[in-house]
Amino acid sequence: MIETQRLILRHWRTDDAEALYRYASDARVSELALWPRHTSVEMSRDVIEKYFLPEPSTFAVVLRSTGEPIGCIGLVTPGDEHYPPLPSEREIGYWIGRPHWCNGLMTEALDAFATYCRDTLLLDSLLLTTDERNIASQRVAEKCGFRLFARYDYEGQPSRAYRRIFQESV
Repeated sequence: MIETQRLILRHWRTDDAEALYRYASDARVSELALWPRHTSVEMSRDVIEKYFLPEPSTFAVVLRSTGEPIGCIGLVTPGDEHYPPLPSEREIGYWIGRPHWCNGLMTEALDAFATYCRDTLLLDSLLLTTDERNIASQRVAEKCGFRLFARYDYEGQPSRAYRRIFQESV
């Protein structure tokens, strides 16, 4: 579990399916995140069980004030990356429900998660990819120290690749 001022990043639970569906059924969220829009609570439960629970570094983004999961952040499964990672680097993915856009919450979550990846997982760097149209996600990345290093097509979709390199203090 990772805690910030306004958020708790914790592992998903199957009883989070309704909250996941509430936000993942929004086509505006799924389109920019490049995954299928959820069509039922059962689909959301299946995603939690098959994709989120097996990944120890995939977390629900939970509002401290309500205890409700409002998004997701985690590492992309090796082999499923959208851009080839460097050695000792993992790709990170994240999204947040539409009602919570533009409140600085994902910036807060990404900054905390990047620190976890550096200090706990001992990664040398993080890779982050976005759809070319996802300006908000690109701004979140830049605010958290990620730098644009490539423009490319992912399955015909213009995309951008960002990297954050962790350097040890001298």
